[in-house]
Amino acid sequence: MKDNSKYQGIIPAFYACYDKDGGVSAEGVQALTRYFVKKGVKGVYVGGSSGECIYQSVAERKLVLENVVKAAEGKLTIIAHVACNNTKDSKELAAHAESLGVDAIAAIPPIYFHLPEYAIAAYWNDISGAAPNTDFVIYNIPQLAGVALTMPLFREMLKNPRVVAVKNSSMPVQDIQMFKMEGGEGFVVFNGPDEQFISGRAMGADGGIGGTYGVMPELFLKMDELIRAGKMEEALPIQNAADEIIYAMCAAKGNLYAVIKEILRRRENLDLGGVREPLYNLVPEDAAVVEKAVGMIDAAMKKYVG
Repeated sequence: MKDNSKYQGIIPAFYACYDKDGGVSAEGVQALTRYFVKKGVKGVYVGGSSGECIYQSVAERKLVLENVVKAAEGKLTIIAHVACNNTKDSKELAAHAESLGVDAIAAIPPIYFHLPEYAIAAYWNDISGAAPNTDFVIYNIPQLAGVALTMPLFREMLKNPRVVAVKNSSMPVQDIQMFKMEGGEGFVVFNGPDEQFISGRAMGADGGIGGTYGVMPELFLKMDELIRAGKMEEALPIQNAADEIIYAMCAAKGNLYAVIKEILRRRENLDLGGVREPLYNLVPEDAAVVEKAVGMIDAAMKKYVG
């Protein structure tokens, strides 16, 4: 059986990094990568929702991944989300990711047009075929993609030996159990919704990939440590604290990731820029939201991590 231990643990979803003119910042990407190495997370998920992938060009997404790989220096598991809304560009990104030696590629289903499941399977298999020596992760996020990973579609995809995992961001934790059971021994399922990390782990998730992990990795690392030690009850108050922080950050008028980047600037001296329009950047009245979230993170770190 294949060793999938490199996928088990805390894998933050990487944030888009921009310079003052709104272009991708190679320096910012490298600085954020080194930050994650320093924090001791298992890996990073590059080019997903928090990476603002649907608002970046193929060339920009290549630039981001190249700089992540460069700065990681082999110290992180790297999963590259390569889906575009057409097969050609997705295959180009998949081949590029494999050329860089990433651990896995991932893809959401095509969005906008409602495609039949055989077309979605063909899309995923075509992408996987462009990176024939690289693991493939199905990204199930029906609330944004508009289509769910059904069991018949999942079974069809399991015929592809490169399919090793599902990043499950659907809200029912039962989906995690179903994918684990159907996937069989060694198949990996990542918990997606950060607000129910320990619930997903209780249902069998091997680890998690999340968009808010990066602003408070210590809390999720601590939860993971406690869960692996069989101390689920001790992990629960940390989950509750993390959820309260997430809810506070979501109270801003600006986009959640704009809030996160400002918190990282304040707490970690990371300058990652803002978010790309049409995502909404911070407005002056968001300063109070940011300040509150910073205080909550500091307090939770002191209470639960030390």
